[in-house]
Amino acid sequence: MKLEHIGIAVKSIEDKLKIWRDILGLKRHIIQEVPDQKVRIAVLEMGDIHIELIEPTDTHSNVHKFIEKRGEGLHHLCFEVEDIEAILSNMKKNGIKLIDEVPRKGAYAEKIAFIHPKDMGGVLIELCER
Repeated sequence: MKLEHIGIAVKSIEDKLKIWRDILGLKRHIIQEVPDQKVRIAVLEMGDIHIELIEPTDTHSNVHKFIEKRGEGLHHLCFEVEDIEAILSNMKKNGIKLIDEVPRKGAYAEKIAFIHPKDMGGVLIELCER
């Protein structure tokens, strides 16, 4: 298991790219819309870890609700795993609250699943399998 990316909820990718790319010097890897999650993401390279700037594209998206409730900022940590189904099964057996009991397709066509922040110290956790 390794940290794959850090997701940051933002109101405007373009505004935040001025800081992350232009001032901090991170290279933009890709900007992509993820229609089923009602977001647009900008992936920035930072060595082996990526920063994802996540912008809602719809007022009904979870990211829009997150920003309305908490403001912009850290949204989630994503860990790359080898067997996402086995990890989800083990977490469920151990009483960990899951948002996704079955993996779904992520932005890069990998399997993803979210773990509820309630059991993770208040931090939303994403698991991904390439």
